[in-house]
Amino acid sequence: MKRFTITLSALTVTGLVAASALAGTHAAGKTGTVFIQHELHGCHAWSANGSSFSASTSLKLKAGGTVTFTNNDVMPQKLVELSGAPVRYVGDRALNKPASKVRVTFSKPGRYVFGTKPGEDYTKGIKTIGEDNVLKLVVTVL
Repeated sequence: MKRFTITLSALTVTGLVAASALAGTHAAGKTGTVFIQHELHGCHAWSANGSSFSASTSLKLKAGGTVTFTNNDVMPQKLVELSGAPVRYVGDRALNKPASKVRVTFSKPGRYVFGTKPGEDYTKGIKTIGEDNVLKLVVTVL
């Protein structure tokens, strides 16, 4: 009975480790989404693939994949590539009106870093607390 229990436990642990490894390989998809929104503290933040909104975030993508950026902030947010190989933009990366979008395609593996250059508020009277966030997104392309 002890031998059966030990064998079963070893198989269970092996299965969990394999499932964990597989989960890591599925973390990098062919598509991603990034939303930018207004925040009371820090003015604006972004979310990658449903993560919580923050000033700094990251995502993984397969080579040839695309990320769609949507600006739901109360101000324009020009998307700026800070480092990485050249990418292809479909749409206006100025993101200069509410709900504007741009699609970015990553053809080569590597590490890409993006930021934004915020413009003036669309809506007057919007309140924020503290300094404006400096947005940073790291895209790792496998």
